[in-house]
Amino acid sequence: MPHAVTHSDIERVYRIIAPYIRRTPIVTVSGADFGLPPFSLTFKLEQLQHAGSFKTRGAFANLLTRNPPEAGVVAASGGNHGAAVAYASMTLGMPARIFVPTVSSPAKIDRIRSYGADLTVIGERYAEALAASLEWSKTSGAMPVHAFDQIETMTGQGTLGLELQQQAPELDTVLVAVGGGGLIGGIAAWYESKTRVVAVEPEGAPTLAEALKAGKPVDAPTGSVAADSLAPRRVGELMFPIAQAHIARVVLVTDDAIRAAQRLLWDRLRLVAEPGGCAALAAVLSGAYRPADEERVGVVVSGANTTAVSLA
Repeated sequence: MPHAVTHSDIERVYRIIAPYIRRTPIVTVSGADFGLPPFSLTFKLEQLQHAGSFKTRGAFANLLTRNPPEAGVVAASGGNHGAAVAYASMTLGMPARIFVPTVSSPAKIDRIRSYGADLTVIGERYAEALAASLEWSKTSGAMPVHAFDQIETMTGQGTLGLELQQQAPELDTVLVAVGGGGLIGGIAAWYESKTRVVAVEPEGAPTLAEALKAGKPVDAPTGSVAADSLAPRRVGELMFPIAQAHIARVVLVTDDAIRAAQRLLWDRLRLVAEPGGCAALAAVLSGAYRPADEERVGVVVSGANTTAVSLA
C-alpha cells in the first residue's frame, strides 16, 4: 500500500515552495567538540528558517497548493506552526487566524502577533486549541491548516530531508525530534530507509513510542519542558504507516537532558534553539542514542522560538 507522502511528492512541492523558504545551512563538527567520541556530527540549522522553525515549509506547501478561500486560513498550534502559517499568510497576502494553548511560549505568541494574524489563546494544551480552530473553520469558512496530520504539511516538512541529503549525502543516521510526527514523517518518507532515521521524544511526551507499542496512534502523556512543540496527545494517522516502515527506532530523553543540550549548543557552537529544537541533540549528549565509532550522524535543530537568551 503506497504511503501518504512519496519521494516524487516532496520533489514537486519543493519546486513550488523553494522561492519562499530558506535553504538552511548545515555545520559539521566532531563529537569531541561536545565531549563525546570523535564521530561526525552534522547539524541541519532549521532554526534559521523564516518564522524560526521548519514549520514554514509545511505552511507554504498548504497555502500554495490548496487554493485558500477569501476567508483565509486557520490553524491550531503549540506556537511554531502558528507562527509559520501567520508568516506564510502575511507573505502571500491572505487572512489568518491562529489558536494556541496557554502552554505556548511568550516568544511564539509574540512572533505570531508580529506577522499580523488574529490570535486566540485558549485551553491548556494543543488538543483544545485544535478543537476551537475547527469550530472557527466551520463558522468562518476559513481553510484549516493542520500542524502535522495533513498530506501537504508532511510533504512540505519532507523538503528538509531533501535538502539535507543534498548537503550531506554521506550521513548514516538522522536524528529528528517528534511531536505530532509531521517532520519525521516527511523526512522518513524522503529517505525511505536508505539512511537510518531515529525518532527522539521527551520522556514526558512519548507519542510515537506509545503508538508503536499499541500498533496505532493512541493518547499519550503531554508533560515536558518542550510541551509547546513536542506534546500533542497523539501522533498523526498519516505519518504512522511511514513510521512503521521507515523509522529505525525511538529514543526517549529527559527534560534535564533537553535543557543541558540547549545550554551546550549555545556554549560550543553559539547557536540558540528552543527546548524542542534541542531534543535530537539531547539524545546524543545523554547517551540515549550512542553512535558507532565511524558513524556519521545528522541532527535536526528544528526551531529557535525562545526567550532563553540575554543580550548585553
